[in-house]
Amino acid sequence: MKLTSKGRYAVMAMADIASNQKTKPVSLHDIALRQNISLSYLEQLFSKLKDKKLVRSSRGSYGGYILEKNPKEIKISYIISAVDEEIKTLKCKKESKKGCNGKNVKCITHNLWDDLEKHINNFFENINLSDLVEKKNLNTN
Repeated sequence: MKLTSKGRYAVMAMADIASNQKTKPVSLHDIALRQNISLSYLEQLFSKLKDKKLVRSSRGSYGGYILEKNPKEIKISYIISAVDEEIKTLKCKKESKKGCNGKNVKCITHNLWDDLEKHINNFFENINLSDLVEKKNLNTN
């Protein structure tokens, strides 16, 4: 199972905005510097986040991005999904009769990995941006 940089960076960038958008939009340049993420990579991610209505942009010298909703309403699962990331612990397709080993039967540990995937997805479904920011603030005080 692997969560790629696409999903991790999208969550980091959104948490950055939630932490820093208090008075004005947050520029991708500032996020890139604070989070050590490539600006061009952020531009690609934010195009998707904007399409999914998680952020909106404003132009001008004080332009940047702001969250489209309250951080409490933005689940981590929404962010991961918005950038076309998928949490998969199985190589096979769940609906297929064939297992990831190419045989007609699922492997002996199939249900274990399937349950893990459900737990991970449920975990991301139950955490929102506000939770991340509050936890970060607790750890820095």
